[in-house]
Amino acid sequence: MTAYAIAHLRDVDLNAEIADYIRRIDETLVPFGGRFLIHGVTPEVLEGPWEGDLVVIAFPDREAAQAWYASPGYQAILPLRTRNSRSAAFIVAGAPEGYRATDFLAKLG
Repeated sequence: MTAYAIAHLRDVDLNAEIADYIRRIDETLVPFGGRFLIHGVTPEVLEGPWEGDLVVIAFPDREAAQAWYASPGYQAILPLRTRNSRSAAFIVAGAPEGYRATDFLAKLG
């Protein structure tokens, strides 16, 4: 099942370190089948407060996403982002094909 690495970036200092991070991140995704779906986009906010930009990277599965994040290649550049932004990052599994919102109710018993 597809999994997603998602980052919410705020207060990004667009300096040389961030530029280096951007130049190097693509090569870290290749071995894990990752690809950008959304990169550095400010959402059109419909409800609630939001500040910053959104990044979404798709991976074939949760294991690939976790392996990418823990990989030496990504860990080497991660401080370039964390030193120059406030951010939250997480991995989530996608919903399977044909999933319906009511499927969640079935899990509740």
